[in-house]
Amino acid sequence: MAPSPLALLLALGAAATALAEPLRFVDCGSKDGSIQEVNVSPCPTQPCQLHKGTSYSINVTFASKIESQGSKARVYGEMLHVDIPFPIPEPDGCKSGIQCPIQKGHSYSYLNKLPVKSEYPSIKLIVKWELVDDQDQMLFCWKIPVQITS
Repeated sequence: MAPSPLALLLALGAAATALAEPLRFVDCGSKDGSIQEVNVSPCPTQPCQLHKGTSYSINVTFASKIESQGSKARVYGEMLHVDIPFPIPEPDGCKSGIQCPIQKGHSYSYLNKLPVKSEYPSIKLIVKWELVDDQDQMLFCWKIPVQITS
C-alpha cells in the first residue's frame, strides 16, 4: 500500500524541520542588536559536524537597537581562547540579506555561507561569528562548538 500524500508531506516537513532546528548558541557580546535565532544548515545535532569540502548556510535573525549605514561580518575559529580569522565569501552584511541602511527597532535575517575547505584540519573548535555596524560596534556575536571532519 502506498503512503498517502498527507503522510509524505508530514514526513518531508519533519525532515526539513530537523535540518533547520534553531541552534543553542552563546551570545558573545551583542551590544547594538539582539539575536532571536541562529540556524546552520545542515546541522541536525550539536556540536555541528562540518564536513570538509562542504558549504553551510548561516541564517541569523536579529533585531537592531541602532541605526547603521552598513555592517560587516567577521568569523573566527576559536581554539584555546585564540581567535583565528576564518574567511567567508561575503563579509558585507548589506549583501547578505540585510536591507541597508539598518534601522533601529527592525528585525533582520542575515544570510551567509560558511565554506569548509578540504585543507582544514580535522579538529574540534568554536565558531565565533560577529556582525559589526558602521561604528565597529557589535550588532551580534554568537558562538557554537563544531567538529570539522573529513
